[in-house]
Amino acid sequence: MTDYKTFYDLEFKEHARMPLYSTQARMDFPNGYGVSVVTGQYAYTDENGPYELAVMRNGELCYTTPITDDVLGYLTAEDVTRIMKQIQDLPTTKKENDDVN
Repeated sequence: MTDYKTFYDLEFKEHARMPLYSTQARMDFPNGYGVSVVTGQYAYTDENGPYELAVMRNGELCYTTPITDDVLGYLTAEDVTRIMKQIQDLPTTKKENDDVN
């Protein structure tokens, strides 16, 4: 059984690029993937779905997973947890400079 990280394990801080308007939480997973979850004025959010999630790979935005090819907006905390579990279940990724042999 996998001990999944969930929305409630995220720690939100001022967004580095928009500290007055948004907060962000980032988390990396052992498989090389991770999440960036943002809430605030310039994110794809509203009162019913206050979070936006982007899939990360090796610390960079990743748009090539079976989960999504874009950011996911208008999410609830439960949605974020569900997607975080899907990301943690992705196969381990190699870093860009890993040997491919």
